[in-house]
Amino acid sequence: MEHTQQRYRGLHLLMDLNWDRLLYVGTIAAALGCGALVGAILQ
Repeated sequence: MEHTQQRYRGLHLLMDLNWDRLLYVGTIAAALGCGALVGAILQ
């Protein structure tokens, strides 16, 4: 049980440090999706 808690704390720390990178990737993915949608509509 203690090992699982330590793993969870480590994962939580990793997410705290990298949440902004995940936001950047999500923003880029959303922009590409919107661009594809606009391209499909205009074609």
